[in-house]
Amino acid sequence: MEDVLRPLIVVGGSVVLTLVLGWATDRLLRKADEQHPETPLWGLLRRARIPYQLLICAALLRGSYDQARLFEDHREGIGRILTLVMIGSVAWMVIRIAAAVVETSYTRYANVHRERSPARVRRVRTQVTLIRRVVSAVVGVVAAAAMLLTFPAMRTAGASLLASAGVLGIVAGVAAQSTLGNLFAGLQIAFGDMVRIGDTVVVDGEWGTVEEITLTFLTVRTWDERRITMPVSYFTSKPFENWSRGTPQMTGTVFWHLDHSAPLEAMRDRLRDILRECPAWDGRAYNLTVTDSTPSTMEVRALVTARDADDIWTVRVAVRERMIRWLAEEHPYALPRVSTAAAELPPGPAPESDGHRRSPGTVPAARGPHESTGKRETPASPTSATNTTNTTSSTSSTSTDKR
Repeated sequence: MEDVLRPLIVVGGSVVLTLVLGWATDRLLRKADEQHPETPLWGLLRRARIPYQLLICAALLRGSYDQARLFEDHREGIGRILTLVMIGSVAWMVIRIAAAVVETSYTRYANVHRERSPARVRRVRTQVTLIRRVVSAVVGVVAAAAMLLTFPAMRTAGASLLASAGVLGIVAGVAAQSTLGNLFAGLQIAFGDMVRIGDTVVVDGEWGTVEEITLTFLTVRTWDERRITMPVSYFTSKPFENWSRGTPQMTGTVFWHLDHSAPLEAMRDRLRDILRECPAWDGRAYNLTVTDSTPSTMEVRALVTARDADDIWTVRVAVRERMIRWLAEEHPYALPRVSTAAAELPPGPAPESDGHRRSPGTVPAARGPHESTGKRETPASPTSATNTTNTTSSTSSTSTDKR
């Protein structure tokens, strides 16, 4: 009977005590969160209750397992498993606590500076994200090393690795050159303020917003909800456009190709009215000028301003659409047209009907009898044509003799 009650009391007591301590700790954190709503720290610390309870349970079982007298032949193996669970629980809890502290610090900073300097808030957010990832990676590596050192064989291997750390470091650096390059590029982006989470960028002709930055890759969300994932080394080795660098205010242009008779002054007044009705316009500046001209049309450019990249797109499409609609309704002659008027001949003598131009001073030849009547003649037979030719020739010869 004792062999059954002893392990039941040890294991059951450890589990019950773990649940009680976990419930009490969570209750205290919840009350602290209700009493201090200005900070999210206590609510974020509640995320660590699972590794906290797992650590308590593993520690209680590890300390009281010898009293349970259960599976005595596998005591060493079970003890090592409980030790590994303790190490993993500690690492997990440290990562959760660090994340809670970092997130709380960022939230306080953002609440103070969000209105005055949104660009600085995005920079801090990027740095905080990468710092949290670095801390998680370091804690994970340390926990894995501690787990491996619990095995006697790994201790011997670890001493050998330390003896040859220089050679192994060179080999690892050559083998993981690309990975290490991305790692250092991620740190450079985080603390060099090159690109931040929330920035509007143009990469390889794609316009989008930086959604995520890690130590190895960066994700850009395009306007059509696509995600472009690129290595962070791209942003340290190739040029790209960052529309959010400095101030987010932007200037945009709208072009129209109109007829030369377009009413420019009326268009300027209409542009002012359109912008006043557009909530995305920030009211800083606007302009309308003729920037180019062709034989059939002229290019008219409107210049508008907005608070950020999203608003400048809204202003541009609104101005373009409403101006075209106004021109079509009020000034349709200003829209580009294709000329279909008859071409005018240059000044000078008109060409002959047979395609030869008459030279100045030349007297037109006398018309034949059939041409002056204007009536249609029937075709002559070959014999008649021959006789006519002969008669003409004879008449010409007679006239020559008389002269």
